[in-house]
Amino acid sequence: MTQVDHSRMANAIRGLAMDAVEKAKSGHPGLPMGAADVATVLFTQFLKFDAADPKWPDRDRFVLSAGHGSMLMYALLYLTGNKEMTLDQVRNFRVLGSKTPGHPENFETSGVETTTGPLGQGIATAVGMALAEKMLAAEFGKKVVSHHTYVLASDGDLMEGVSQEAIAMAGHWQLNKLIVLYDDNGISIDGPTSIADSVDQVKRFKSAGWAAELIDGHDPKAIAAAIARAQKSNKPTMIACKTTIGYGAPTRAGTAKAHGEALGAEELKGAKQKLGIALEPFSVPDDVLKAWRAAGSRGVAARKEWETQFAELGNRKRAEFERRLRHERPTSLAKALRAHKKALLETPQNIATRKSSELAIEAIVPALPEFLAGSADLTGSNNNKAKSAVAFSAKAPKGRFIHYGIREHGMAAAMNGIFLHGGFAPNGATFMVFTDYARPAMRLAALMGAGVVYVMTHDSIGLGEDGPTHQPVEHLAALRAIPNMRVFRPCDAVEVAECWELALNRTDGPTVLALTRQNLPQLRTNAPAENPCSHGAYELVAAQGDAKVSLFASGSEVEIAVAAQKQLAERGIASRVVSVPSLELLLAQPADRQKAVIGNAPVKIAIEAAVRWGWDAVIGSDGIFVGMHGFGASAPAKELYKHFDITAEAAVNAALKRLG
Repeated sequence: MTQVDHSRMANAIRGLAMDAVEKAKSGHPGLPMGAADVATVLFTQFLKFDAADPKWPDRDRFVLSAGHGSMLMYALLYLTGNKEMTLDQVRNFRVLGSKTPGHPENFETSGVETTTGPLGQGIATAVGMALAEKMLAAEFGKKVVSHHTYVLASDGDLMEGVSQEAIAMAGHWQLNKLIVLYDDNGISIDGPTSIADSVDQVKRFKSAGWAAELIDGHDPKAIAAAIARAQKSNKPTMIACKTTIGYGAPTRAGTAKAHGEALGAEELKGAKQKLGIALEPFSVPDDVLKAWRAAGSRGVAARKEWETQFAELGNRKRAEFERRLRHERPTSLAKALRAHKKALLETPQNIATRKSSELAIEAIVPALPEFLAGSADLTGSNNNKAKSAVAFSAKAPKGRFIHYGIREHGMAAAMNGIFLHGGFAPNGATFMVFTDYARPAMRLAALMGAGVVYVMTHDSIGLGEDGPTHQPVEHLAALRAIPNMRVFRPCDAVEVAECWELALNRTDGPTVLALTRQNLPQLRTNAPAENPCSHGAYELVAAQGDAKVSLFASGSEVEIAVAAQKQLAERGIASRVVSVPSLELLLAQPADRQKAVIGNAPVKIAIEAAVRWGWDAVIGSDGIFVGMHGFGASAPAKELYKHFDITAEAAVNAALKRLG
């Protein structure tokens, strides 16, 4: 393209972005205006995609990490010919029900690879996408899997701490098909970034094992040359593109006023006149639109070539590839877990649920080739590495265990990218208390419906001597409060197997497995075909006669409830025990099922080594809660349970007092 042609195409992005934000009276015009040159070069010359087939498996991935600049994404989708992104959708920017929400949402908008907006999440998620590409290519071959992951990142993305975790991992793993285009405009909401930051980003990335350089982000030849160099690099690449935020705006260009608000009628008019854009809102010259549509169909030949190469794979390998991209589980998984549960019933295991999880994983791995585990430097404690698993590294891309390092946030975000890319069933592990470090990415997983699994061990005061800094008390309630987050806290080896089965078959949302450090008895004596944990709760021990007391508990406290039931029986008081591996799943059941599980015993007691929040929906506000009311302490687990009065005796005494 000539400089004039490029300018007109880039200005089409700027014009649509300005008009959409102006019509909505809210939004962020500055980034689309400033980054339009970079995006134009990328989409017209380098990005491998077919606008008519946005889910083509070997397409390049483009992640707008700077999600506030969403109109850049929507303008590109419309201009390149994405069928769902009509001009009316662009006009309805930020309107309820439109496909152009304030920040990009992959579950709303075709062509959006991942939901972004919380800064840092996009670049960290992209690391997971690039990682999945590298692993899948090693398994299925580069004729079938060979694509780049591009990221457009802002100053804010690189200020967020998760970006450091992400770039360190990418550099260490030599993810050379990851290319970050940094919109280096030097402006944030408060003003020049210099008021809060003086990091040399080029040096920072180089120190993490990246190739990095600084270019003029408004020079199309410089942009193209830099991307071409990046494509040939044996390292991930960061290209700092020096740009002017709000490029073309007569008084706001290069200032914070261009960042996050509509330009206003006069400024918009002045910008259009300066850039040579027609004043009519949402107008794109026919020849410019035609050129953009040609860019959108530029990848058709590459897609067809890929389809030919894919067809040359053997039938079995081709079917396996397609199954895994659909996140469809093989029938062998259910068979393997049935055999595992049968073995547990024949030889009960009185072990910590983290160890029970390890046994389940050993059964799962041979049946589920896409099983991809990892840990944030706690592998020996989390017990989620199969004996057969080889550690992934730059030189061992077929490895199926990832050492994430002490990077819980980066791990959780990368798992989102791995799942969204397709081909793997990722799980990551750390201590339960450190979900605090991972929560932003976990929340996005729930929002996007990403089927990832979090193996969270050391789930209560039962971890013992490490004390209150490591003992989660509020975390179960906090995680249960996240919409679409499934939290399982199994009580024994059989429930662990059942919860793993549910977690792996849940591909429309994330699952937490909260597991113990301390040993627990195996309480289950059967494993029915209909998974009892699938309803969130079930009656583990029935009452002898009409129940006067219902004892509800999760995880390690179920054994306390069973002991309390026996003590009550010795006193002639009929009671029942309900295991509640997933409180929020119980509360999502139909009313009649909830009522049947909760029962009508006059005394209801919940036992959980955590705070009370959430349990009133089961036991009522006048129900009895045996659990934590503050932070824990440093001591052996058995002493702590006595100290905090989380015992069978406490439950029995409370029941007796209530019964009068």
